Amino acid sequence: MVQAEGNVEVGDNADDSRYDLLVDGELGGTIVYRDPRRGVRQLVHTEVKPELSGRGLAAVVAKAALDDIRAKGWKVVATCPYIASYVGKHPEYEDLVEPR
Repeated sequence: MVQAEGNVEVGDNADDSRYDLLVDGELGGTIVYRDPRRGVRQLVHTEVKPELSGRGLAAVVAKAALDDIRAKGWKVVATCPYIASYVGKHPEYEDLVEPR
């Protein structure tokens, strides 16, 4: 697990092909992914429980996922609109984006 902030953690749940966002030890959100080919991770869908919205947690899990992909030396396909928007607002991740 990567400690994100305070009581929030993000980890790669490879068995279920998703990044899990834990808030106070409970599942609070996810980013679902696929690995269509070696060295490429496709981020498909980001979701945070409605009762946790407005706390910036989608950004926390997005940053953690992108940092993990960078650490692996991989590229990302941002199919998820939230991830595409996040990368657009954070140009430090543009180099990770797989050209289409």
